[in-house]
Amino acid sequence: MKQILVMEPLAQEGLNLLATAARVTIAAGASAADLAALLEQADALLVRSKTRVTAELIAAAPRLRVIGRVGTGVDNIDLEAATHRGVVVVNAPYGNTVSVAEHTLGLLLALARHISEADRSMRAGRWEKTAFEGTQLRGKTLGLIGLGRVGAAVARRALGLEMKVKAHDAFVTPERAAQMGVAWVTLDELLASSDFVSLHLPDTEQTRGMIGARELARMKQGAYLINCARGSLVDEQALLAALDSGRLAGAALDVFSREPLPDCALLHHPRVLLTPHLGASTVEAQRDSAVDVARQVLTVLEGGVPEYPVNAPALSAEELSALGPFMDLARRLGQFYAQWSGNHVQSVELICCSELAGQRTDLLVSSLLVGLLSARAEEGINWINAQWAARERGIAFAARLEPDTMPSGWTHWIELKVRTNGEMRTVTGAVLRGEPHIVQVNGYWLDFVARGMLLVSEHREQPGILGRMGTVLGDAGVNIHFVQVGREERGGAGLLVMGLDDPLTAEALQQVLALPSIRTATMVRLG
Repeated sequence: MKQILVMEPLAQEGLNLLATAARVTIAAGASAADLAALLEQADALLVRSKTRVTAELIAAAPRLRVIGRVGTGVDNIDLEAATHRGVVVVNAPYGNTVSVAEHTLGLLLALARHISEADRSMRAGRWEKTAFEGTQLRGKTLGLIGLGRVGAAVARRALGLEMKVKAHDAFVTPERAAQMGVAWVTLDELLASSDFVSLHLPDTEQTRGMIGARELARMKQGAYLINCARGSLVDEQALLAALDSGRLAGAALDVFSREPLPDCALLHHPRVLLTPHLGASTVEAQRDSAVDVARQVLTVLEGGVPEYPVNAPALSAEELSALGPFMDLARRLGQFYAQWSGNHVQSVELICCSELAGQRTDLLVSSLLVGLLSARAEEGINWINAQWAARERGIAFAARLEPDTMPSGWTHWIELKVRTNGEMRTVTGAVLRGEPHIVQVNGYWLDFVARGMLLVSEHREQPGILGRMGTVLGDAGVNIHFVQVGREERGGAGLLVMGLDDPLTAEALQQVLALPSIRTATMVRLG
């Protein structure tokens, strides 16, 4: 009988489902010695957010076939180690949508009507009716940063309260937002015009610290900030300064940069409303997430394909063998574009050439969309749900076979075409010597392995530019391990890609941007 190890509390409905086909052991609070023994026999592992599933833990479970994350985020799981071992990771990206949206609205209402402060005053024996004059929500503007599953659910409920709703999401088109009754605006416009700003983005390198001093200073005087997404999105010190200065009237936080929240200024600030990461803490969300994950874990153990795999495509072994390298390439092309360009995407086209003709291009398109959307999308994007997620954001996508269009000497060719804000951008890749290469960006010929940390810079060619950039990077203590330059003509526009051992700090990146002839400079991480 299969052995399933449950590391954290799980709703009974999920436990009951697991018990129909496997022996279930609850290991919450187990000693290190007991846990080691249990891991040796475990075929499946179920965790929530507290357990860190490290490479060492995965290595200690030789029979492990599947890890189930009861919830959405998988940042506590070493996906690379799991993938290397052939362990499927599944999650429940939709089980908590309604609960998180409702909690967001609850915090919004509590801020608007000073409910928490009034409650404390009453319990202290005071009757301060005039001290807590609030504001009604009807007619006020709610700005949503992120319009994925939770953001969209919040929008629907806010519209029901007769609020005006604006949103900024790089991967939702204005047309799609309009269909929801939401006005798509730039981030700066959203910040300047919203009475309430609510965050609904994942924790990624692109979103960490995105609400800092600059963004808070651009918010409407007397506005409120709500965060039920990820604590890493907000610079907490900058938030405190904005509250102290009076720029913000208040903030409601369900998530924090450190959890549990240590003793700090946030705990004692009179205009901050706090809850201990309760967004998904409802009976219904816990039940639905537990059942979703339990069902998928059993599916994997029975040899089937799960509904929401985080790190595994739903295809046969034969298809994976033939298309695996090209699926990986397509994903990295999407990753590159998503980080290189900050514009929202209107349409995506994947052009496949030569030996790929006749193969399942839907697999390649899905892989491309995984890379394109996962950098900023709120829900866990995977091979299964990528096309659905793109449609939800109003992104058109298609694939086209052109077996006779490659330059001489090439046998494999994938080109990504992205239409955004009326312009077309392209990224082209090939599989060379078994590795994914990017060989052309916006018409500039290059050749580098699509892996690791990259500095991508658009510039006008002039003597000494490489030396000056090298000096900036050297002063920052960052090693360059390759340089690729593409150009239109001598002295013309060009594209520079540097492979770096470490990412640049924001300060060093600004120094690069300040160099003469440098038009753009962007950090890109591929993996």
